Amino acid sequence: QVQLVESGGGLVQAGGSLRLSCAASGRPYSRTTMGWFRQAPRKEREFVAAISWSGGNLNYADSVKGRFTISRDIAENTVFLQMNSLKPEDTAVYYCAADATVLVSNFRTASNIDWWGNGTLVTVSS
Repeated sequence: QVQLVESGGGLVQAGGSLRLSCAASGRPYSRTTMGWFRQAPRKEREFVAAISWSGGNLNYADSVKGRFTISRDIAENTVFLQMNSLKPEDTAVYYCAADATVLVSNFRTASNIDWWGNGTLVTVSS
């Protein structure tokens, strides 16, 4: 079992930046694939970004490529999502996710993921 706690959400103007953090505890953190999903009102939960346990493999949704950066600090058991050039359409609840068996390349499907945080709200005003 892995417990995930997100932080860093808030209200920001379009063009601004936010950094989300996800603190993990429980099973050996270093062997899990980690990532972020988001869910806007009245929409399906969608993949944002994923990072392999080593940090060497990354995957991004096309909508955030070039603007968002995922990273992880194994020593601190934390994964980050740096979000730059934010747009109103980035407004959503952002969820941290983790799985011990799913590879980065298969991390886009929410139903594949075992562990989830409770989410943190990001609101981008125009």
